[in-house]
Parts: sequence; structure tokens; C-alpha cells
Amino acid sequence: MIELENIRYDEKGLVPAVVQDEGSKEVLMVAYMNKEALHKTIETKKAWFYSRKRKKLWQKGETSGNFLEVKSILYDCDEDTLLLKVVPKGPACHTGNYSCFYRSLLEDQGCGPKDESKDPFGILGELVEIIDSRFAEKPKGSYIAKLYAGGKERILKKVGEEACEVIIASMSKNKADTIYETADLLFHLLIALRFDNITVEEVMDELKKRRK
Repeated sequence: MIELENIRYDEKGLVPAVVQDEGSKEVLMVAYMNKEALHKTIETKKAWFYSRKRKKLWQKGETSGNFLEVKSILYDCDEDTLLLKVVPKGPACHTGNYSCFYRSLLEDQGCGPKDESKDPFGILGELVEIIDSRFAEKPKGSYIAKLYAGGKERILKKVGEEACEVIIASMSKNKADTIYETADLLFHLLIALRFDNITVEEVMDELKKRRK
């Protein structure tokens, strides 16, 4: 039985919690817990954390549906860090990536700049991160925030308009215009997907099912 009183919280009453996929052993995310979050995690077998920014408890997956089913909770030799071994019910990262640790400072064991050509789809994760932040923060003057405020109908109208632009560009056999308009279409599709809390990974999984 875990001796809860052994856990050493910091001066703010928090302890870092490393979340690991029980199956793949990959680290998915790092968050913080207070005593209440730890107790709720043990009781529900679902991961709960404490948001330092919002100053409140939150359950992973409460809005996205990507819950973390907790299989075990370990603590380190200094008793000041937790390790949660989980079964993820979807992407762990809000960008739609499997893990929050999807970017590297070292490429090919070197220290040079990242070669974007090796990961041409990395920009999708970056765009999702921006879209989600604009949805949450709603900064003045933001195009994404303005679309979000207009609701689904306005967003889908833009998707339709951009799809038409792709067709027109392709029919005119203008490669540069087709690329440009396709980028616009993908961008607005991402906005529509995130409005419905659909991740890029979920779409990729559907494509993988079809390939099989």
C-alpha cells in the first residue's frame, strides 16, 4: 500500500508527476499534483492534476476525451517525484501528438538545427498548438479567435470557400496557386477539427484503418 504521507510536496504543496505509457514505456507528459489530485487519481484510477496556471484541479481528458487510465503509481527514492504508468485513451498532448515530447533539441545525435525536411508533418502539430491557444486565450485581433467566435457555421463556410479555391487553382493547372490554396484549406480544416475537439492523430488513425 502506498504510504501517502511519505510524499514530499514542495513549498506550494505540489509534486511533479511523470506520465509513462505502460505498454510502450514512452514518457507522455509531465504535470503537477497536489494531495487532492493524488487522492482523486487513486480513487478513480484516472489521472488528475493541479494546474499552476489556472490554480485548480483538472482531469486529463475532461474536455478532449483522451483520458489516462492509471495502472500504477510509483515514487522515487527522494519521495518528491511520482511516476504514473498509464494506458492512454487517445493522444496525451493537446496538439494531437501521442506524447508531449515530440520535438528534439538534438538531431542525429548532433547539436545542429532541426532539419524540417525530415519531419514535413511537424508543422501540423505546431499549428494545432497555436489554434488551441487562440481558442483558449481569444487575443484581440486574432483571425483564429475571430473565426472561433463566429461558431461552427462560419468556420465551415471558410472550409467550403477554400475547397473551391483549390478546385479552381487545380483546374487552371497553376501549381503555385494550387499549393497556396491547399495550404489555406488545410489550415481551415485544422481549425474546424479542433473546434470539434478532433485531433490530427485521430484522423491519421482512421487512414491507417483504411490502409489495412
